[in-house]
Amino acid sequence: MPHHSQIEIERKYDVDAETVVPDLVGIGAIAVAEPAQRTELLAVYFDTPDLRLGAARMALRRREGGADAGWHLKIARAGAEGRTELHWPLTDTDVVPDEVRAEVREIVGDAELAAVARVANTRLTVRLLDAAGHPLAELCDDHVHADDLRAGVTRDWREWEVELLAAAPNSAKKRAALLDAVEQAVLETGARASVSSSKVARALGIDPLG
Repeated sequence: MPHHSQIEIERKYDVDAETVVPDLVGIGAIAVAEPAQRTELLAVYFDTPDLRLGAARMALRRREGGADAGWHLKIARAGAEGRTELHWPLTDTDVVPDEVRAEVREIVGDAELAAVARVANTRLTVRLLDAAGHPLAELCDDHVHADDLRAGVTRDWREWEVELLAAAPNSAKKRAALLDAVEQAVLETGARASVSSSKVARALGIDPLG
């Protein structure tokens, strides 16, 4: 069983190196933008040689750094509002723990799960609060360096993620309205809705952006 799980509701944007993060205060119930916090993240992604997890819209990683370091399994389901994210504690080795493998055995069977990509991310996070100080959302400004371990190729890019937090609106319609309003401000900076489904897909060059 996973240590804990959550539903991740976010939108991703591609941005140029010089793009400035917009001021989002005043959008919806956003009343405060906290100073950006810098975090260094290092994630190693695992899959079978024929990328069965990716084909099933799953991403398995071991991540160091940040408040949620550990083993993560992200699962995207068609029609769902967000992605399910399962968490397990960080281990000392890059061997996929048995309890993690158990979650994907239906997809991968007994196939080898090997490292397919390494993603280093310098993340600047701005938390967005309501007037009472409750967290509505966060904007993560990610500067990414990825190693495709299968092809021996490196890729670098910058992207923003806007993710809802605990005090986000309590209905899907209101959550979408908040994200839509933030998106309008984000797109006005020159950012573009990301065509990449995930960092690992982009690291492996299997998204349109390669």
